Amino acid sequence: MVSHSYSHGLTPMDLSKITGSPFALGGVFLLLALTFIGPYSNYLLLLSSQILPMQTSSVFFAAKPAFLATPIRVKSQYKQNTLSDTKIMATPKWAQKTVVLPAQKRGCHLVTPKIVKEIEQDLSGFKCGLAHFFLQHTSASLTINENYDIDVRHDTETFLNRIVPEGPSAPWKHTMEGPDDMPAHIKSSMFGCTLTVPITDRRLNMGTWQGIWLCEHRDYATPRKVVVTLNGI
Repeated sequence: MVSHSYSHGLTPMDLSKITGSPFALGGVFLLLALTFIGPYSNYLLLLSSQILPMQTSSVFFAAKPAFLATPIRVKSQYKQNTLSDTKIMATPKWAQKTVVLPAQKRGCHLVTPKIVKEIEQDLSGFKCGLAHFFLQHTSASLTINENYDIDVRHDTETFLNRIVPEGPSAPWKHTMEGPDDMPAHIKSSMFGCTLTVPITDRRLNMGTWQGIWLCEHRDYATPRKVVVTLNGI
C-alpha cells in the first residue's frame, strides 16, 4: 500500500470524519480548487450546492477560500446635502412685466432693443434662466429671425401677402373689420404669439444674427402689448 503524507496533518479520511460524509469531503476539495480556478468559481459553487446535503453548509463557511474571505469595500459616490449646502444653493425666482410696443405700419419690425431696454433691470437679476414673451393680440405675431439685413423683413412680408389671399376675391367670411381682418388672424397663427429665449449671464442668449420681430398684420395698427416673464436663478 502506498502511503501519502499531508503537510496540513489531515488525511482525506480525517477530513471525511470531520465533515461527516464523502459528499462533504468532495465539497471541501471543490472549495480548495476555487482558489486556483477563479473564472469558473460561480459554476463550481452551483455544482457543489447540488451534490452536497444541507448539513454540509457549515463546511463552506468554515473553509472559505482567501479570495472569498477578504471583504470588498465599495466607496459610495452619493453625498447627502447638508444644511450649509442648501443655503448655498440659489433659489429660483420670477419676474414679470408688460412691455407696450408703439403702433407700427404693416410689416415685420425688429423690436429687440425696445424689449431689452424695458426689461433690462429685471434681467440683471438672473444668472441663468428663461425669458418668455407673450403677445396679447390675434392680428399680429412674434418670431425670431434675421436682425441685420432689413431686406429679410421685407421679403417675409411679401411671402405672407402672397400665401394668404386678401381683397374682394378672397374666400373669407370674417371681414367685419376690413379686407385685412381675416388674413391678419391667419398670419398671426402661422408665426404664433409666444417666444422663449434662454437667459445667460443677465442677457438674452440669442445668436449673433437673431432678433425678435413684431409682425404687424393690420393696415391700421394699434399699440401692441407683450407680457415678458422671467424665471431662473
